Amino acid sequence: MSKVMVFNSVSVDGYFTDTKGDMSWAHQDDPEWRKFTIENSSGDGILLFGRVTYEMMSSYWPTPQAKQQFPEVAERMNKAQKVVFSRTLNKAPWNNTRLIKSDLPGEVRRLKKGSADIVILGSGTIVSQLAQEDLIDQYQMIVNPIVLGAGRTLFEGMKNKLPLKRTQSRTFKNGNVLVTYEPAG
Repeated sequence: MSKVMVFNSVSVDGYFTDTKGDMSWAHQDDPEWRKFTIENSSGDGILLFGRVTYEMMSSYWPTPQAKQQFPEVAERMNKAQKVVFSRTLNKAPWNNTRLIKSDLPGEVRRLKKGSADIVILGSGTIVSQLAQEDLIDQYQMIVNPIVLGAGRTLFEGMKNKLPLKRTQSRTFKNGNVLVTYEPAG
């Protein structure tokens, strides 16, 4: 059975986007961070997105700019299987993308029966919905050394507490801290 993992950057005050939906504050480029990004994108799993994150990712990764700036990551992003959940999109033209319009929890349960791990990037609404259904096996959070003051959290709308246990952490020279959690229950 495959795992569902979240990989997201958050500010010190817990936001994954600012009030305008911007996430550029989380993108740093130094040698250690670049190496980690390349190594972390090497899996053959399924990428899972909501509409907003899908549109942002699909507007960048297939471009010549992405291929020039991050060739290894761009190649993997473009080749990877992708699933986008959206009630409003009518098509998802990015290479290897499947559009699902309903039953997020049911579709993720079906995907988990396969052998490929599933990674959620961004997509706060998706994270919140799946966390409430106990469908997320691991949370990898990159805590960025910035305070935004306001924005969106990954867990907006959560009705119940979600106890987590830390399983790993790593500090980077740029100030980022990777903290990995799994459900405690």
